[in-house]
Amino acid sequence: MMISEAVQAAADLLRKSNSVVAFTGAGISTPSGIPDFRSPHSGLWNDVDPMAVASIHGFRQNPEAFYTWIYPLARLTINARPNPAHEALVYLETLGKLNAVITQNIDMLHTRAGNKVVYELHGHMREATCVHCFAVYPAESLITQFLNDRRVPRCPSCGSVLKPNVILFGEQLPIRQLLAAQDAARKADVFLVVGSSLEVAPASDIPVLAKRHGAQIIIVNLEPTPLDPLAHIVIRGDAAEVLPQITAHIKARV
Repeated sequence: MMISEAVQAAADLLRKSNSVVAFTGAGISTPSGIPDFRSPHSGLWNDVDPMAVASIHGFRQNPEAFYTWIYPLARLTINARPNPAHEALVYLETLGKLNAVITQNIDMLHTRAGNKVVYELHGHMREATCVHCFAVYPAESLITQFLNDRRVPRCPSCGSVLKPNVILFGEQLPIRQLLAAQDAARKADVFLVVGSSLEVAPASDIPVLAKRHGAQIIIVNLEPTPLDPLAHIVIRGDAAEVLPQITAHIKARV
């Protein structure tokens, strides 16, 4: 199927659906300037041991290493803006088609764009939690200060290290977010995967759950995924280009 034909087919499927759920990965945010962790060209894992700098054990042993590693990503994230792919999902929500966004991303771009129901499976940088007294603080001012002075953020109450509310290696996914995402997947008649390699479990199991409960799968991704053989429609392309094309077709028929 040619891309133009696949885009039209995806638009028709979404237009006729009653319950769409979107599942997004890093590929929806790369057009906003946030690198893909798994890309060999991103630099995020260059010269570092992921388990040393991005695991909960590593964070507890050496939080300075974590903050040194995340500094460039934090700068990119706080300055990033939603792109046309995020805006396309907001449009689907305003039509009453999109019931939920399930995301592996921590960049908060879906909520910045305007989506109302977003399940952030790998956490977010909206808040930070003290590792000692467990006090929770809004993170924006803390991140801004960290970007200015490069000092490890510390709890105003007890002075212990603050950890952004992102899920590190060795941590469980937030159970309420995971259960809500699974419930949304079971109820979907169309499950739209955007910019995910579908290689990180247990998040990657959610599209399979949707398929088992009768959803038709649309995949928009630059590279092949393990779920491609089970998908109804597969589109190889940049999410920021493909999703606006899909919504343009839908708008023409609304």
